[in-house]
Amino acid sequence: MMALFAHDSLTRLIAQVVAITVLSGLIGRLTRRLGQPFVIAEMLGGIVLGPSLLGWIAPGVWAQVFTPQSIDALSLISQFGLVFFMFLVGLELDPSQFSGRTWSSVLIAQSGIFVPFVGGNILALWMYPRFASPTTSQLAFVLFTGTAMSVTAFPVLARILAERRMLTTRVGAVAITCAAIDDVTAWCLLAFMVGVARNSDLRGAMLTTAAALGYIALMFGVMRPLLSRLAVRVSDPATMPQSTVGFVIVLLLLSSWATELIGIHSLFGGFLFGVILPKQRGFARALHHRLEDLVVVVLLPLFFASSGLRTQIGLLSTGEDWAVCGLIVMVACLGKIGGCAGAARATGFSWRDAGAIGVLMNTRGLMELIVLKVGLDYGVISPTVFSMMVIMALTTTFVASPVLRWLVPPPS
Repeated sequence: MMALFAHDSLTRLIAQVVAITVLSGLIGRLTRRLGQPFVIAEMLGGIVLGPSLLGWIAPGVWAQVFTPQSIDALSLISQFGLVFFMFLVGLELDPSQFSGRTWSSVLIAQSGIFVPFVGGNILALWMYPRFASPTTSQLAFVLFTGTAMSVTAFPVLARILAERRMLTTRVGAVAITCAAIDDVTAWCLLAFMVGVARNSDLRGAMLTTAAALGYIALMFGVMRPLLSRLAVRVSDPATMPQSTVGFVIVLLLLSSWATELIGIHSLFGGFLFGVILPKQRGFARALHHRLEDLVVVVLLPLFFASSGLRTQIGLLSTGEDWAVCGLIVMVACLGKIGGCAGAARATGFSWRDAGAIGVLMNTRGLMELIVLKVGLDYGVISPTVFSMMVIMALTTTFVASPVLRWLVPPPS
């Protein structure tokens, strides 16, 4: 059987994709019965196929199926898929949803960034001499930890609200708006952190940030009006020609390439390009429909598997390691839920509704894994800290649905 996987790189890759897709689907059937979003299944599927479980139970099989070369190839494909996924996330962000909720949403969202960011910074200062690599600067480690604590999973939150029919409620509308603002802010923080990690000094990071701001201004000031003209020319988005789809994909890849050259990661370019695409006349929705199945069903699970292959829970080998992991989970939850709930209460929500907003904003899921992957790729965090943060992402995402059911009973 192992010889089948070892036949060549293509057969091994096909076997990996089949295993990842099937396992995610099987776990997904179980997690949905438990009232959990499908992203939980994908996150668990990656860990099951990684060294934490399959590599522990059957190390020979795991080493044969997931060779170092194949893991590198899988990671590269998943990175490509993530560019498209971040484009889809950007497409879902409609600036019109901010109208009428600006003050309360901005206050809640920024409180949900500031409080966990500060908490993460304080925790990182204590963790740095114990868990950071000697080659990692303290500034990069502190900034990254604060950013990782501040993230909200906009796509997961949107799916939870849709499944519970809460998108049209006051709590749901404010939560989705806050998550959008939160994501934009967190990605700006991440871009700055990457600049610090790549340049190893504050001056280089400031130059990278200035270049990024210039690129954002170019995209909104020049590209957005041009794309609006393109959308007007598409008479029927439902029958959008393939040439138009191909042209948009080329622009998407060029945007990702530009941000990678600037030094703020290709994912930011995909996200930004999705944000600036016109949302009127169904143009963005048509593009989303064309790409969603391939990206979400095939490419995205590859990213979860790639993250799972890097997650080594066995690295948490002492009681101190698990205590620190628990501390990370506690700081993340208290910072995000406390910051958002406190701000929501200050803007007129009841304590129950404010708590629901805080719990929803505490959902991290996929976006957290993306941030963690960036930190691991640039050497800002060690594999041990990466594994701790993955456990935090799983925990905060898993508790959201049951706590939300208690705070906001489903509509009859």
